[in-house]
Amino acid sequence: MHVSSQITYRYRRVLYIKINTSFGELDAYQLPSGTIIVKDDEYSTTKLAETVCIYARVSSSENKDNLKRQSQRLKDYALAKGYKIYKVVEEIGSGLNDNRKKLLTILADDKFTVLLVEHKDRLTRFGANYIQLLLTQTGRRLEIVNGADNDKDDLMTDFASVITSFCSRLYGLRRAKRKTEKIIAELESSNGDD
Repeated sequence: MHVSSQITYRYRRVLYIKINTSFGELDAYQLPSGTIIVKDDEYSTTKLAETVCIYARVSSSENKDNLKRQSQRLKDYALAKGYKIYKVVEEIGSGLNDNRKKLLTILADDKFTVLLVEHKDRLTRFGANYIQLLLTQTGRRLEIVNGADNDKDDLMTDFASVITSFCSRLYGLRRAKRKTEKIIAELESSNGDD
């Protein structure tokens, strides 16, 4: 835990401090004996009772070790916040793929109140606001631990995936057009035989 900033003295030798952690800022005070007491007023019983589903994702199987570390960081975060962990879901796939089976399964699952992800792009590259709206409409919410941008390499991998996806769609359309033209030609030739 990282202790810093805003130290003020109030009332007889009791030191009031703010503790900055990677999870947010906590109010605390230090007794003359040196004991630090963290106030838990801001954490209501409803917040402590929240059930989370942890979602961790990496773009390729080469990053599998990072997937485990990401899951562990999210578990540590959830426990530090007092959340009850319902499920940990780890998935390997592009953030651009809108048909990820594990993500779709947890979005349909209503047994948790918070979907917890490390970065917005670990959930999806585009459309996170739609997922957030869906969760809100079903009485749940999305919690993103770190709002900062992620790795440049993952972004480049996903960029290459976009190009590949568009190219395959384009070639697929050409193939479909040729197939349709072939079917029409066969139909015309069979009508001419009658």
